Parts: sequence; structure tokens; C-alpha cells
Amino acid sequence: MPRLSLYKSEKGPDFKFLDRVINEQFQVGGTDIYVHKYLGPVNPEAGTATPGVPDNSANPVPELGIQDIIFMENRDRHYDQDVYIIRGIYDMQDIDFNLSQFGMFLQNDTVFIMFHLRSHFEKLGRKIMAGDVIELPHQKDEYALDNSLVALKRFYVVQDVTRPARGYSPTWYPHLVRAKCVPLVDSQEFSEILGADSGAGDGSTLRDLISTYKQSIAINDQIIAQAELDSPVSGYDTSQLYVTPASTSTNLVGVHDVSSTATLASDVVDPASTVLTNPYTQVVGYLSAGVPPNNIPYGSGIEFPANPTQGEFYLRVDYLPNRLFYYDGAHWVFYQDRSRMTLDNFGPQDVASGPFAGRAVQQTQKSGFINNTATNVIAGQIVPERQALSKALRPRADNR
Repeated sequence: MPRLSLYKSEKGPDFKFLDRVINEQFQVGGTDIYVHKYLGPVNPEAGTATPGVPDNSANPVPELGIQDIIFMENRDRHYDQDVYIIRGIYDMQDIDFNLSQFGMFLQNDTVFIMFHLRSHFEKLGRKIMAGDVIELPHQKDEYALDNSLVALKRFYVVQDVTRPARGYSPTWYPHLVRAKCVPLVDSQEFSEILGADSGAGDGSTLRDLISTYKQSIAINDQIIAQAELDSPVSGYDTSQLYVTPASTSTNLVGVHDVSSTATLASDVVDPASTVLTNPYTQVVGYLSAGVPPNNIPYGSGIEFPANPTQGEFYLRVDYLPNRLFYYDGAHWVFYQDRSRMTLDNFGPQDVASGPFAGRAVQQTQKSGFINNTATNVIAGQIVPERQALSKALRPRADNR
């Protein structure tokens, strides 16, 4: 009589019996899960995929292909227009906010869903894989806080697929797969899904209902506006500082120590008789103010005045940044550049409205580098100065 053994070199009747029993448990105790099947990244040479158009001209690369081999990314993903319904089981858990770190984070927002291996393979035509988007219909929210008339759906993205330890039967063969799923975010990869009709009948898309992109942008704009009010310009503000002249010729009223160049505390200075012979000591720092010291009045324009007086300050606005000069009695001498600037992207023109209305705002690094729209001529071709790294490293044909 042969020895009894649940393990067989082939999947025999014992395995098939256990597999049917396990599948029945999914049918009885599981929940429907809608699967948006990932077909692969869009071929870069064919263009981008068109949401809502099946079998579009942008022929997708197979599921295991890579769209951008430099960054190893699949930014433009193509999904099947048909939605597959399979059964799954997962443990319910409370989703709490974690406020103990620097910011607010969701805790326990990752779910692990079990699928029956054979049955879900027969429906999808393959195993569930990273990149698939699943929808949990039993998690719809019919009581939204806004004026939405449709139930808000809950979408997750499959991040990883493994074989769980409890998915093995006594026959030593697996019957289950476990998918690690994270909440879907509004990004370029899922534009086909989020661009689909929401079902509200008003032409809105899923992005209009479940995406937090617009709310995040509105919050960011409010933060920037408050930051501009709290700190309107960068650099050092030296207007409130009193600067002692380096050398002056002064008529004093009172007692003066002739043996010392310092003015005693009991001396009284006549402002009308003070003559500036040397520039004031500058307050050196990050992005200087470019204003005369001690709030001395000054004029501005694109050319110097015809009859200046000694010690007069004048701001030339035809310089970028504006340049402040003082008159030493014979020449206009450079004093300081007005380097303080706002932290936004207004440009060098005057601001028409807002908290900086009427103020000439200079460009910052955001306008000169990050948002650079200038072009240059290289080898007879007009080339944008700002180039994406993926385009800069793109191979080109050498026809020489």
C-alpha cells in the first residue's frame, strides 16, 4: 500500500477540490471589485493616449514595457475601456490621521486585498499586476459634504502583488494572490480613468468629483498670498536703521572737544549746516535695499538732474536693478543697487493690482531660470533655453 501524501507532483483531485471550496468562499463572503485593466504604457513614438476613445492610435507598449527608459517611468498609461468584476476579500481597518510628525499624514490607508488565483485569472486573462486600478463599489459615499448628486467612488492603485502565506493549501500549491493597494491620486498616469464621465449627467468627469487638485492649488495660493503680505520683499530692509556718516564737516552748537574727532553727547548738531563729503557707511547684507541712509529724500529718473547739490542722492531707474548714486560735488558716484525684490513672478513691470500695486517688481530666479521662456540660436536652429532632461539626452540621428 503506497504511503498517503497530500502533495502530488501534479495538481490532482485534492487540489481541485480545495480550489473549488476556496473559490466558493470568495463567492459567498467576498465583495465585488471593479478592475480597470492596465494595458501598458503609451508608445512615445505614437503620441499620447486619448481618454474615452477605445483602441486609439496611440498603440500601447505591452504591460511589461517601459515608456521612458531613462527615468524608468510609465507616465502615460493606457487602460482597457471594459471594467472587469472579480471577487476579493480584505480586512477592514480604520483610517486615522497621524499628527505626530511634521504635517498631517494618513495612517493605515494601504489595503491588502486577497484574490482567488484561478478565477480572477480566467476573467482578466492574466494575473492582477502593479498598475491596475481597482474600484471598491461598497465604499461609495452617497452623503458627500458638497453639492454633488452622485456617490463618490473609492479608487485604489495596485502597487505590488505577492503570494500570501495563508493562500497555500495542505497540497502545498497556492490558491490566492495578495495585492497591495494605495489610494489613487490625480496624476498623469491615471488621466484616462479620471477623465471618464462621472455619471452625474452634467458632463463632469471623475476628476471633478474625487480629485483634490483644485483644492490643493487654492490652498497653495492662499499660503503664497499670506506669505507675500507677511514678507513682501526679500533681502534686508535698512530703511529703519540710522547710519553714521563716515566723514562730515559740521557746524556745532554747544561744547565740542577739539582734540578729538568724535562729537560729545552734549554737542548739538545743526542739520542745515551738515555737508556730506564722503558716502555713508553701507549696511552690507543679502539683497540690499538701494535707498539713501537715514531716509534722506532723493529723486529718480532715467537721467541725472542738471543742477545737483553736493550730497544729493538720485536713483536711476533705467538700470536693472535700479542703481542709486550720490553727488560728491564733482561726480555722480555709485552708492548701492536696489536688489530687494518680491518673491513672486511679476517681472520688471509695475504691478497693476494686489498688495504690490504701483510698485516696480523685479524678476527673481523663478522667472529667470525655472520659468525661462527665452530661446537661443544653436547651429542655425532656434532652441529653447529651458530643456527637459529627457529631451536633452534623446539620441539623434547622425546623417553626416
